Amino acid sequence: MKRVEGLKKAVERALAFLRSEEDIESAQVFVSANGRLWARLNYSSHIPCNGLEEPKSTEDYGIGIQAIFNTPEGRKVGFGSEERDLSLKGVKLALKKAREGAVFDPEFSCLPRPTGEKRTLYNYHDPRVMRIQDDDLVIAGWRILDGAIDVFERADELKGVGTKLQDLGLIVGGDLTILQERMAVGSFEMPEVQSDESAMVMAYLTAMVEEKEAKGSGYAVYAKLKGLDDEAGREAARNAVGSINGVRVPSGDYTVILGPQPTAEIFQLVLQSCALSSFYAQQSPFMGKLGKQVASDFLTIIDKGNAPGLISSKGITCEGLPTGETVLIKDGMLVGLLANWYESQRILIDPKAREKLGVDPREWQKAIVPRNGFRFARGGGRSFSALPGVSGTNVLFESSRAQDFETLVKRVETGILVGRLWYTYPVHGLRAGDFTGTLTADSYLIQNGKIVAPIKINTLRINDNLNRVLMGITGVSREMKPTILWAADELIYAPKGILVEKVHLDQIAEFMEETY
Repeated sequence: MKRVEGLKKAVERALAFLRSEEDIESAQVFVSANGRLWARLNYSSHIPCNGLEEPKSTEDYGIGIQAIFNTPEGRKVGFGSEERDLSLKGVKLALKKAREGAVFDPEFSCLPRPTGEKRTLYNYHDPRVMRIQDDDLVIAGWRILDGAIDVFERADELKGVGTKLQDLGLIVGGDLTILQERMAVGSFEMPEVQSDESAMVMAYLTAMVEEKEAKGSGYAVYAKLKGLDDEAGREAARNAVGSINGVRVPSGDYTVILGPQPTAEIFQLVLQSCALSSFYAQQSPFMGKLGKQVASDFLTIIDKGNAPGLISSKGITCEGLPTGETVLIKDGMLVGLLANWYESQRILIDPKAREKLGVDPREWQKAIVPRNGFRFARGGGRSFSALPGVSGTNVLFESSRAQDFETLVKRVETGILVGRLWYTYPVHGLRAGDFTGTLTADSYLIQNGKIVAPIKINTLRINDNLNRVLMGITGVSREMKPTILWAADELIYAPKGILVEKVHLDQIAEFMEETY
């Protein structure tokens, strides 16, 4: 993997060349190198398997150039990139693509400039993650898998079923993923080349007792390699065993406690709704509500991009600007939006900005500071081949009236603890706020303040509205858990439980029992 020093030199070399080009008014150079390592876990008790499949890894590096060109037709802006070549030849190839693809953009003002905020986070990553060896990856993967198998072997619920353990169809599948990121950035406006280095370790597993139609999930995220344990595997197996003999419940409106993973699933839609780009495109369900109530006053949500010790913290954005803390919702009031430089500038010249936001953006510039301009790639990493988008970092929940999780459960007369959602998406576009998601595991029936039975997997689906759910929150737990989602860029530190007064659930897949 390319070292940071080499990335910085590549940026300096590119800027020096770009300044010699007469038609370039301004330019920004972004260079990155990313490593991704996977240990695929695939265990089954009744089918021959390897347990841990062959570990795999990918690496990429390259250069991206965004430039403003003065042409005979007028001022144009373009972007180009080149993979696996940081030499002057690579710079020229990237510039050629930027020049050929340059267009008029009446909404473009300028490339990123200093915001007045200062960088506060340096040298925060774990060097051991950057240096991990193949053997270490394999050992860590087996540790997680062994944790799951150990729980299955010790489970009293499986010993008394009258069937050999291996014939129960015990399955454990998932991944241990290690993400390594390095980048450097510089521009005519900010000529001092900056760099950043970050790393993350993630484990996500699903365990099943196939003969009992039982399934559970487990996941964990780590900033330090020394913290990597077997808990994700153990949690998945415990939840699978706990879902044996699941029950069906009828369709209806239920009091619901959202666990960490469902909270992350649903609030990923909320984060998209809090992006300045969604307001510009008139796609947010919070249109015209900046400075107004959008959720229960139990709820405060903060994006903390520069918090020491939090797993998804970064020193700088992919625009070369400092990360920081953006309060999105404060006691139910929408007070801030996630933004990058481009979005924060074009909203200022949008004639419909007041209508879209509900306020004059020039009077609310502290709410749209560009702290979230990242070039995240699918599969992880900071991509040299992309322009900055808008993404969260560490998303935290706070409440002045937070309670213990057990207290939330005791408050429920009849309800559902939702432990895992799958395929959660907006039904009629994001602006409508309607969404749906299937309860696939880790969910339980609550009666008279006690968890009494598991919900049968894949038999209930949430069909409700973001605005109703947010306004219906009546409790938030103190306990938090960093939670990862498929294809998500941010890390959500979700409460162990969020109590919602009323959520609509529909019974599904009845035909499966009638047919089989």
